[in-house]
Formats: sequence, structure tokens, C-alpha cells
Amino acid sequence: MDGWIILDKPTGVFSRTAGARVARMFGTKKFGHIGTLDPMASGVLPIAIGDATKMIPFVEDLNPNEKEYLFSMQFGFQTDTLDTTGKTIRDGGVVPDESQIEKILPEFIGEQSQTPPIYSAVHVGGERAYRAARCGMDIKMPPRRVSIYELEYTGKSGDSYGFRVKCGRGTYVRAIARDIAEKLNTIATVDMIRRTHTGGFDIKNAITLDFLENLVNNGGDTGEYLMPLDLGLGDIPVVNLDDKDAKHYMNGGFVNVARGDGLVRVFDGNRFIGVGTVSGGTLRPKRTI
Repeated sequence: MDGWIILDKPTGVFSRTAGARVARMFGTKKFGHIGTLDPMASGVLPIAIGDATKMIPFVEDLNPNEKEYLFSMQFGFQTDTLDTTGKTIRDGGVVPDESQIEKILPEFIGEQSQTPPIYSAVHVGGERAYRAARCGMDIKMPPRRVSIYELEYTGKSGDSYGFRVKCGRGTYVRAIARDIAEKLNTIATVDMIRRTHTGGFDIKNAITLDFLENLVNNGGDTGEYLMPLDLGLGDIPVVNLDDKDAKHYMNGGFVNVARGDGLVRVFDGNRFIGVGTVSGGTLRPKRTI
């Protein structure tokens, strides 16, 4: 079976582990996902099953800067991972007033330099930073440019202070929390991260891992929740071929079409057969299914 599952990943599970569990339910080892969530983070994780993996680069290129997270943090201590899964390395920081928090948030809007957390998947010297950190290596994380479009304070619950952020690719929520605390001359640690939107996929359309596994265990129809192969490619126009041209195209052949230049989704009737490019009225295969 091929297509997309829009998963609401639970906390405590690696993104790849969640993807592998979903793939097994559909009888395949072939899967991929868009955007990695930290194990402690929950939320929307688009998982491509089977041949849908071929469409991941196109979906990512179409929706490179659409990410939204809810997160919360506690002031007064900091861990090595910048979240509550880590070991406390500093404590005793002051707890700011809510008015102070709201006052400094506009300073984070726009393109800026951000230093990723040491415990992250960023490559440093040919090694994943988190692996080097676990080995006790002294890591110098290079800053990089990121974009934050919206950042708002959503209120306090117990000792946790909540936020909502819209940001671009490569932005680390844990680093945002660290930098907010530094701006307030204190320290903080993230205790919750939940992704609500990524790459055109929204949490309102996501299903949980428990729901899927219960469905499988009770003999339910998982195919009902498998989204089409071309999900996420809706902005790319369609070219529909007849059976003869479709067969020629899928064998690597070129087809004459009455269509303007550019990227297209190619169909054989109702069947999606890949992504192609049109130039000068000639359709050429780019990625076939």
C-alpha cells in the first residue's frame, strides 16, 4: 500500500520509530517522514508509505517554511538537552513577570541568528551533534540564520509558561526557549513541545499511533486513513495521459502535451503516476511511480 499517514506522534517515541511502526501496519519497510520531532515532542508528523517516499522532496520544496509549535517552559533551571529529558546543569535563575515576557517577544520576530542545541541532529565535524555530546566531546555549535514569523505568550499553567510560534525550517524550539530566558537574564527548560502544522499538513487531520494500532489489532480498515500519493502537491498542475502515452511515459519516454512549461503531476486516468516537467510542449519524466 502506498500513500501518506498524517500521524499525531506521541511523546517518548523517536520519529523514525513511529514511522517504522506505521509502515509495519501497512506491510512495508519502505517509509519516510517530513520533519523530525524530538522524542519528547508530540504532534503532526507526515509519514510517507511505500512509493509516497518518492514525493517527499517535492512536498518539502513546495512547503519549506510552514511550521507551527505550541511549547511551554519552566524558569529557574536549565538541563544539558534544554528540555526535561536532560540532566540539570544550572539552577537558581529568577522567574520573570509575565509582563516582562510579553515585552521582549517582538525582538524575536524576523530573520535572526540562532545557535542550535548541542543535543540536536546538526552535523558538526562530520558527526551528529547529539552523538558527540553523549560521548562527552566539547562541541562548538555554529550559529545559523533562521526565521520566526510569529511568537506569542499563551499564559501560565502551574510552573509552566506557554507559547505559540510560527517559524521556518531549521528553527529549534528549545533554542527559542533558551534565548527567551537569556533575554530575561535567567535560565529555563522546555517541558512540552507540540507541532501543530508542518509542510502544509495540520494537526486537525492527524491520527494517533494508538488509534491505528488498535484498528489493526481489531481487524479494521487502515486503508481508510491512507492519504493519496500526491497529497501535498496540490499547487502543481495536472496532466492526464491516455493509456498508451502513460505507458510510454512510465518507460522513460517523452510525450507531447498542450501545457505550459513547468512541473506537473501526471495521471493515467485516476491513477497518479508521478511528477514530470513540461518544456516547449514536451513532457519529460522527473519521478515516476
